[in-house]
Amino acid sequence: MPMGSKLIDLEKRRYSKMKEYAIRQALARLDDERPGFQPHRAVALIAAYEEEGNIGPVLEKMPTSIDGAPYTTIVVVDGGEDRTSEIVRTFSDVVVIEFPVNLGHGVALQVGYRYCIEKGVEAIVTLDADGQNDPVEIPALLRDINDDKSDFVLASRVLGVDTTSNHVRAVGVRVFSTIVNLMTRQRLTDTSTGYRGLRVSMLADVIDRLEQEQYQTSELLITALKRGWRVSEVPTVWHPRQSGTTKKGSNWLFGFRYARVVFATWWRER
Repeated sequence: MPMGSKLIDLEKRRYSKMKEYAIRQALARLDDERPGFQPHRAVALIAAYEEEGNIGPVLEKMPTSIDGAPYTTIVVVDGGEDRTSEIVRTFSDVVVIEFPVNLGHGVALQVGYRYCIEKGVEAIVTLDADGQNDPVEIPALLRDINDDKSDFVLASRVLGVDTTSNHVRAVGVRVFSTIVNLMTRQRLTDTSTGYRGLRVSMLADVIDRLEQEQYQTSELLITALKRGWRVSEVPTVWHPRQSGTTKKGSNWLFGFRYARVVFATWWRER
């Protein structure tokens, strides 16, 4: 093996070990803080990276129950240098998994998925920490799953209302939905939404195939579709970010990286 390849392989293995260590530290702290904790059958899962200006209002809007049934809110704090974890811990009923370093949005969600799989959770709703998703819609995202009509429910801003002013991003939503539909023979309207209802048995089937540390939305959707899981949509109202700036980069950079994940996942799962 050439020296350059050996160095790259060494760096990958080093990073993998560091990531595993950081995740173990986070889960060990959770066990110390909540020994013997058992979540409810439904979980609202939020990955948060430096969202001190948004996470409090989001958690304040979380419903008290889902169609009369209790549920658990888990926030995976993906490292960062601000007060996000401190603010989340002021909500005594919210479970915190805090990474000591930033590992990426996709890693944060995968850790949340695996935790819920291991704990026997039945359904998860993922939502953003920036205030763009309205938590009042959480029950609608689980209804088709509870009625056994779907395994993966997308909150569609195309079927609903998008109140943001980023027109380039809005066009991108439609373009990528068209591409994913051609790849998977679906008729979905919003394939890049992070506001989703997920059956945990579906996640258990696909979790070991997920690779993306950041742009994971399309990877999860395409993988689930290619493995035969049912996907449906409900309308949503998409709000502007409450404060701060997006962590996704410029429109064109985000579009390039997102497209790369779409095509790489399709090629892998074809």
